[in-house]
Amino acid sequence: MSDVGLLHLLQLQSKQRNMCNLTLCVLLFLTCSCSPLSSCPAQCLCETTVVNCVSQNLTSIPQPLPENITALNINGNDIRNLNNESFPRPLEHLTNLYVSGSQQLDSMVFKNLPSLRLLDLSNNRISQFSVEALPQDNKIEVLNLSKSLYNHSYIGVFANLFKHRLPKVSHLDLSNNDLVLLPEGIFAGLSDLTVLDLRNNSLVTIRNDTLCNRALKELDLRDNALKVLPNVTLEKLGSISDLRVRLAGNPWRCDCNIEDMLIWLAKHEFVVDSFNLTCSGPARLKNVPLLTLIQSQLSCWSNAGDAMDRVLEPSYVFLGMVLALIGVIFLLVLYLNRKGIKGWMYNIRDACRDHMEGYHYRYEINSDPRLANLSLNSDV
Repeated sequence: MSDVGLLHLLQLQSKQRNMCNLTLCVLLFLTCSCSPLSSCPAQCLCETTVVNCVSQNLTSIPQPLPENITALNINGNDIRNLNNESFPRPLEHLTNLYVSGSQQLDSMVFKNLPSLRLLDLSNNRISQFSVEALPQDNKIEVLNLSKSLYNHSYIGVFANLFKHRLPKVSHLDLSNNDLVLLPEGIFAGLSDLTVLDLRNNSLVTIRNDTLCNRALKELDLRDNALKVLPNVTLEKLGSISDLRVRLAGNPWRCDCNIEDMLIWLAKHEFVVDSFNLTCSGPARLKNVPLLTLIQSQLSCWSNAGDAMDRVLEPSYVFLGMVLALIGVIFLLVLYLNRKGIKGWMYNIRDACRDHMEGYHYRYEINSDPRLANLSLNSDV
């Protein structure tokens, strides 16, 4: 064989060897990329490292879950209880978890999810939540509790959670929970909190030390029951740099108590929907934008009913004084005539006694036949 033929043969063998190596690499890649799908739970749809089990009538977390899973969505099921068996083995890569339909979260339920960053517990009716459901060193940054509380009074349990178990949370959603009052210092432990959503609750006021987070950038208080913000709250909000606040949809009471808030609104521009704030009362100022009000329009007696109460208030005081005077006169009359009243009471007592003795005498006569005959003979 010539040298040219030998060289050609060697080149051909080299190409075949490279082709085999390439084929082997492709097969290995396909095998690795398909490994999550090979362990995909029944009734779930797996795509790369994302497992979607939405609305499958599940009553427990599907098993087994792929080891390299990064996101799990089990919304729309009936998994009422999350416990230690929900995640029986460590899932080191799971960062996003979406759960709805639960009512009870037991202790250390998320202990095998060390990389969890986003926890969505919205649309639940949580009546039992162990503070130890999350490990002390958890890395959760986004917590969604929208429409998740069984009732508004259960916020106290989550207050303890916020103080001691969520050191890295930056986004917190508490909307749609019918909250009326927030416990004092509820967000004090969330030093990294930047976004706080309190929309569509029934908050009547914001206490002085509720919002003391210097890192806060977004605060949503729309559609609550706020009539005015206390001056201390206004001062604290004004001291947070780069803050954006939303306040529309609240029933602002446009009387003399809102003057400081109007000055605050005009001074600061971080209320992004300030032009949408309108009065809910009194009737003559209903739907009037807050920013168009002037001081002369604000009165603490701002409607006909209040004005009438103001007119009638002295009358009520005078009536009370007259009744008190009549009572004093009556007691004085009783005191001055105490002897006559005492004699009158004695006379009534004696008359009643004589009357009762007469009844007693007649009863004795009627009960004894001999006395009855004697009485008849004496009548004859």
